[in-house]
Amino acid sequence: MVLAPPRMKATVAAMDLLRKLRGANGGLMMHQSGGCCDGSSPMCYPAGEFIVGDRDVLLGLLDLRVAVDEVGTDLPDGDDAVAVWISGSQFQAWKHTQLVLDVVPGRGSGFSLETPEGLRFLSRGRAFTAEENDLLADVQAFVGVDWEEGRRPPVPDEAIVVAEAVDACPVPGMALQ
Repeated sequence: MVLAPPRMKATVAAMDLLRKLRGANGGLMMHQSGGCCDGSSPMCYPAGEFIVGDRDVLLGLLDLRVAVDEVGTDLPDGDDAVAVWISGSQFQAWKHTQLVLDVVPGRGSGFSLETPEGLRFLSRGRAFTAEENDLLADVQAFVGVDWEEGRRPPVPDEAIVVAEAVDACPVPGMALQ
């Protein structure tokens, strides 16, 4: 049985920064901004500091316990879990794309927790193949009301942490080394 691909992945650099921010702030959550404050950057907040709407879509639940190419055996919880959300309307525009959370040098201009670190989160994207889109068409989006009512997404069946963004978003015409 072929399973649908995850809607998001994260680089090891993004995961390392999230672990550092967790140490300073406790539990975290993220929301893929729709244009406010810092363009369309992913924004990181203390868990519960951003109100998730009933129709916001959970892109993924990052597991701060796992490393590159590891697959978790259960869902993370507490401070090990970083829920990454996107507004329902923005999800409709991006549902054909796997987002890859990455980190680059620089300071964002928003309210995201990494701003003082001299780094900023960045979303990269890879368009799903036609076959992947067909698989995803059968998957109900997990929304804010699901979370509020205590439901949780399934445990990912593949690794969501990659060494570099290019591992999830290969550049056309460039061979991987």
